[in-house]
Amino acid sequence: MHDGSRIGLVLHPRRDCGGAAAQVAAWTTTHDVELVAGAEDVERLHLQGVTPVSMAELASSVDGLIALGGDGTLLGAMRLVAAKPVPVLGVNFGRLGFLTAVEARELDSALTAMAEGRSTIEPRSCLVVRGPGWEAVAFNDVVLARVPGQGQVEGVLSVAGRRYGRYRCDSLIVASPMGSTAYNYAAGGPVMSPGAEGLLVTPSAPMSGISRTVVVGPAEPLSLEITGGRPAMEIDGVYSGECEVGDVIEVATRPAAGLLVRIDGSRAADRSRVKLSLLDLPLLPDELVELVPDELRPPHAPEPGPAD
Repeated sequence: MHDGSRIGLVLHPRRDCGGAAAQVAAWTTTHDVELVAGAEDVERLHLQGVTPVSMAELASSVDGLIALGGDGTLLGAMRLVAAKPVPVLGVNFGRLGFLTAVEARELDSALTAMAEGRSTIEPRSCLVVRGPGWEAVAFNDVVLARVPGQGQVEGVLSVAGRRYGRYRCDSLIVASPMGSTAYNYAAGGPVMSPGAEGLLVTPSAPMSGISRTVVVGPAEPLSLEITGGRPAMEIDGVYSGECEVGDVIEVATRPAAGLLVRIDGSRAADRSRVKLSLLDLPLLPDELVELVPDELRPPHAPEPGPAD
């Protein structure tokens, strides 16, 4: 982020991120930076100091994006500019925030760090997903999930044009390294460094066929032919329709399709490792806070209360 640049805001569609957007707007007015956002978001949150633009203009004209929300908002921002990648800063207002660089309370210091050059850009690959008559990109995963009453997901996996094996399962997950901590991890798949290359193919609740994760190299396109069931498809968690028997879903890797901003000295990676380790505990976040002595709680920690 530098003087004279044009920065875009991508906002969570339901959470009120107006206060954070105002913080960014106040910062940009003192640094000769134009701030833009989708016209619907500007109207919905009554944003001041933010130029409303179409989503097409937002995707094609900015020098960087700030995503205010959670991991889903960040992934949406990355998909928005996948055809013309620009740096994206993720600010967490969600519950997990594995992918975001900073927490909401760190926004001011992150803006200052970027202006002073105390940040780095990390490239991320994406999945290019093709089906009958359509194409999409995913930065986390593409999932074929069982629809109740439509039978299990059945399919045949081919790698680089060669048949590899078959699946019969409740869902089938194709994940990028960055997305390995999402549904892939929940289904028992391995965690992969986001700096690594390749794809993970993991079945959930397999009944027969391949029952373990398959790791595919970045230069090996894969295809999945649907042979049974009528699975729903999710791309980065967004419902994208249902598949029919005979459909062939092709997945390939596109390197450096996303550029993530990382703040120098940030503990985001450490926080993500802690969050990952806490997922298996039978406690909610508020219940965990209750276990921390008052004198050890940071000022921003929520007060103990009933779980919601």
